Parts: sequence; C-alpha cells; structure tokens
Amino acid sequence: MNSILSISNLNFKYNAVEVLKDISFDVYPGDYIGLVGNNGSGKTTLVKVILGLLKPYTGSISLFGQVPEQFHGWDKVGYMPQNLSLFNPIFPATVEEVISLGILSKKRFPKRINGRDKKTVNEVLDRLEITNLKYQLVGNLSGGQQQRIFLAQAIITKPELLILDEPGNSLDPAANERFFSILDDMNKNHKTTIILITHDIGQIGEYANKLLYINQKIIFYGSFVDFCKSPEISKLFGVNTQHIICHQHN
Repeated sequence: MNSILSISNLNFKYNAVEVLKDISFDVYPGDYIGLVGNNGSGKTTLVKVILGLLKPYTGSISLFGQVPEQFHGWDKVGYMPQNLSLFNPIFPATVEEVISLGILSKKRFPKRINGRDKKTVNEVLDRLEITNLKYQLVGNLSGGQQQRIFLAQAIITKPELLILDEPGNSLDPAANERFFSILDDMNKNHKTTIILITHDIGQIGEYANKLLYINQKIIFYGSFVDFCKSPEISKLFGVNTQHIICHQHN
C-alpha cells in the first residue's frame, strides 16, 4: 500500500532554535492518527510544514507522491486550523456562505458557486446535521456549532486527508462527543485519513488507531496496542497511566 504522506529525516528551525529533529514517519490510507505532545513540542509546526506553509530546514516530504511546493492536488487535503477565534464574529457571513468558501478555495477562475456546488453544500449540511443553521450568521452560533461549520468547510471537497489542529478546544462534553463521532464516521465509513492534533493524550485513544507522540523528535509512533506493550513508554508514563492512555483494557 502506498503512503499518502511520507516524511524522512525532517528538521526545522525557527532562527537558530531547533523545533523538529529527525522526524520520519508514513501515513497510509485509512489511518486515524492522534498527534500529541506538550505545548511547544512542535505539533502545529509539523502540520504547517506538511501543508507547505513552512519550509523544512533539512529532510523531505512526499504528499500523495509529490513535494508540497509542487503539489497540485490540494482538493485532496482538508485543514481545520486551531484558532477559530480569528474568525470575525461580526462579519455578516451565513453558514451556507462560509461552507461554500471551502469550494471556492479549490476552484480556478472563474470562482463561482453553481447549482452543483449548492447541492454539495446541502449534502454536507445534512451529513453534519446542521441544515437548520444554513441561513444563520456564523458569529451568532455556539462554539460547538461553529466547530461543525468549519469542519463542513474542511470536508466540502471530500478530502482524502483531513488535518485538524486541536478541534475539541472550548467544546462542552456533549458537543465534543458529537464532534468526534462525526470524525469516527468519516474515518470508518468514508475512508477519510485523519491526522488530529491534541494535547489530550488520555482521550485520543478512544478514537484514533495510531499515536504519534512528539517532543521535537518522535517519542513514539505506532498502534495503541504497541503503545500499551512498549517498555520505553512504561518507563516514561508508568504502567497504570500507559494503560489508561492506550484504551486497550476497557
């Protein structure tokens, strides 16, 4: 099976400060990867390098067989950034308009929404159970509702790879559970490959099938079964915490 994403010997520096050190891993179709680490461990920087927003100091990246600088298949990639608070709450955009931006961003000129696009928007609204919000202003919605709107924008082009940066932030437990159930459905039933950044290492094992734990370098990458059996992880976390994280003993 060919990898969707392949990273080899990646290093990245901010000025003289080394943020990522000798990072190497592969992502395969159908993977659901929890990308975890402490604040400042390099998680968001790694994603920005993958998306071509930052250039690696050394090393190589292959995304669907191409380097990010020459990659022309960005419609295959959906991205939901961490800081949704950057969205201006008083900007008079409806839910339908914000989701439609996901289509426009992938189009060449002329950038117009046609009848087929509107049908696609309606399908995504229905899939995420937010049809009732279609004509509401996004700035008037709750945090959980906004998360689903921006998830809809990220998946509107049916990406093969979906990258999310701390999507559960500021959600109440019920909204958080609903959000993750949507991602679970996308991964299992629609075969979407997911990389999800989170600081909550204790929760992600409920959903993901692989764990990528970094602290500038890779501390662990593999299945949760392997995580549970790893003597190195036992030394790092302690056996009890290790088993809580792996979710193999529920």
